[in-house]
Amino acid sequence: MVVLLAMGYLIVASVDHHFDEQDRVAVQGKLELIQNILAMDGPSNQESFALKLKDSLVGHHELVVMVAAGDTVIFRTEHAGFLARYLQDPVNYSVREYVNLHSWQDDGHKYRGIAVILPESPGTKTRFTVAIAIDAQQHITFMDMFKLQLMLVGLVGLVLMGCLGWIVTRRGLMPVSNMARVAEGITAQRIDDRLRLDSLPKELHSLAISFNDMLDRLEGSFHRLSDYASDIAHELRTPVNTLMTQTQVSLSLSRTPDQYREILYSNLEEYERLARIISDMLFLAKADNGLMIPSRQQVKVHNEVGALFEFYDALAAEKNVRLQISGAAELQADPLMIRRALSNLLSNAIRHSQVGSAIEVNIASESGEVRINIANEGDTLTPSQLERVFDRFYRADASRSRGDDGAGLGLGLAITRSIIEAHHGRISAASAHGRTCFFVVIPINA
Repeated sequence: MVVLLAMGYLIVASVDHHFDEQDRVAVQGKLELIQNILAMDGPSNQESFALKLKDSLVGHHELVVMVAAGDTVIFRTEHAGFLARYLQDPVNYSVREYVNLHSWQDDGHKYRGIAVILPESPGTKTRFTVAIAIDAQQHITFMDMFKLQLMLVGLVGLVLMGCLGWIVTRRGLMPVSNMARVAEGITAQRIDDRLRLDSLPKELHSLAISFNDMLDRLEGSFHRLSDYASDIAHELRTPVNTLMTQTQVSLSLSRTPDQYREILYSNLEEYERLARIISDMLFLAKADNGLMIPSRQQVKVHNEVGALFEFYDALAAEKNVRLQISGAAELQADPLMIRRALSNLLSNAIRHSQVGSAIEVNIASESGEVRINIANEGDTLTPSQLERVFDRFYRADASRSRGDDGAGLGLGLAITRSIIEAHHGRISAASAHGRTCFFVVIPINA
């Protein structure tokens, strides 16, 4: 509406200016004609002047003219009587001078005109005063009709644009409505619905792709959450069932104090197992929500790995596994977290190493980063296993017995990844030809 109003205003102003300019040219042309006739006939031959001027006005019914020599009117057209009052206040005029017209009113008609004093004729001191006007009523009537027609066309245009805009917008937003319907239909049971790109305009392809990617992420997260809940239930069910069974057995018969003490010791092991599971899950929950803030101390990686070698020496000797370390580096990190991450990796390596093999830990520092590689010889992990090796409660070999730490519960590598990422580092794994290696990269000033 604003655009149409602006266009209508410009069109009306342009046409009105055109008529003004047309009237000005007509008036100025007659002024020059009167000036030329006076120059040829002179002030004494008034009859010849009046006859020539009358002939020149034939066909120009819209013009009214009054010419005076001094105080005497020597020529006037019909209906030009009102011009007499404007002869009293003329302006000087020279040849081809730009004139500005004035608006006059008389007998319900609007005129545009001017009253001027012509330059003195050669050889005489007579000054001629000319008042000339053009009837603008025809132009005014035309402009009134033109404005009315323009208004009607504008109103019809607005109605058409409103209707067509509504239709086009409705059709254009139909794919968005389809997207909304798909979104409304997404539930836990129907999370696999996707938008079809071939039914969408190109302008919405990026939005649809982002929407489908979001659904893919949600579906993956939902499945992982579902699996996570199942794994938690499975892990908690075993110790709880054990506690219930032992308690029921102990209550079925009278026991001696030593027997009750033995049952309590057995229950204590299961309680400790439950406590470790809960502690590890709380640790991961803090890591997921950015609440795990490491402290910053100087950590000598070689010394930390050496201390862990002493701790796991008995377990390694039991499996006849050699522990080897090479290289050294220092970094700013949380010592307890780094030790826990390395402990989980070493425990995992010892558990899955072949008897008589070696576990190699290589430490290096380059480009502002500390690189720690832990390799062991054992079963080769498939690509699908490598993709899930850092998932919670995932075990590459489900048949293996549970260990005594978080790594044995399927949480160790997940905790390790959370610790490394909390230090702005990264961890990955590779496996080929019976050799599995974990690659840890941590910034020196993590």
